[in-house]
Formats: sequence, structure tokens, C-alpha cells
Amino acid sequence: MAWACEFDVYAVYPAPSNQCPASITREQVLDMLKEKNGSAQRDFVLVDLRRADHEGGTIHSSINLPAQSLYPSLPTLYTLFKAASVSKVIWYCSSSRGRGTRATGWFDDYLKSEGDTSMTSLVLAEGIKGWVNAGPEYVALMDEYDDKAWGKE
Repeated sequence: MAWACEFDVYAVYPAPSNQCPASITREQVLDMLKEKNGSAQRDFVLVDLRRADHEGGTIHSSINLPAQSLYPSLPTLYTLFKAASVSKVIWYCSSSRGRGTRATGWFDDYLKSEGDTSMTSLVLAEGIKGWVNAGPEYVALMDEYDDKAWGKE
């Protein structure tokens, strides 16, 4: 029997209650990164949900948690983020219209189930593509940036 390498995350896990969760602009995230640059006391975390399309770099200090395996990890992530005094969890994928929006909604649902009003789940508007296309100031705040992956050689 052959096992599929991929599965449809939309079919396996429930849709979030809020199909249009709160968002944050790249300008706001850029300001937050500049303000907290070098600080160990950040009150936010950036989560890159890409897996196979992760090439080309990621926004500085993001953690990579592929959307395909995210849903069952929500309780553990919540515990870790709470212990770290995170107040904003910012999710993104390529465009933040699919995985980013879904993960934001899932985590928002989890926050509501915990009665937690001190933490916010936000989707990065326009995702990593919007970040890269916004120009050098944004690209400068990426780890492992690769021009070739973005067709900018």
C-alpha cells in the first residue's frame, strides 16, 4: 500500500470559527522588528507556515511550523507562548490567504476556548510574498534570503 506524502489539511482538520481573522500589516511588523531588534524580551512571535515552499528565506526570527502538522500542536504551542509572555502570534505563508488565515483562525479559536484575552492571533497581510515585494528594507530583515527563489536575480 502506498502512503501519500501530502494530505489535505483543509479536509482533515475543522475549519476555524472565524474565516476572516484579524490581520497585521507588514509595516507594523517591520516596526515591531526594528523596535525589538536584539531584544530578548519580544512579546510577539512570527510563525512561517510554509513547508515545501519555504525556500528563499523567512522573516527574521520566525519559527517554521508547517501548516500540515500545526493543528494537533496548538495546545503545546499555546503553553510555550504563554510561558514566554507572548502577546501576539503572527502567522504567515506565501500569500497569507490560505494556510496563514486558517492557522490564525485555529489559534484564535484555541485562545477563546482557554478564555485567554491577553494573547492575539494575527495573520500577516499579503504573507511573505508581500514582504519580499515591499523592497530592500523588508528583505534586509530576512534570514537566508535568496534572490533566485524570488526571481530577483
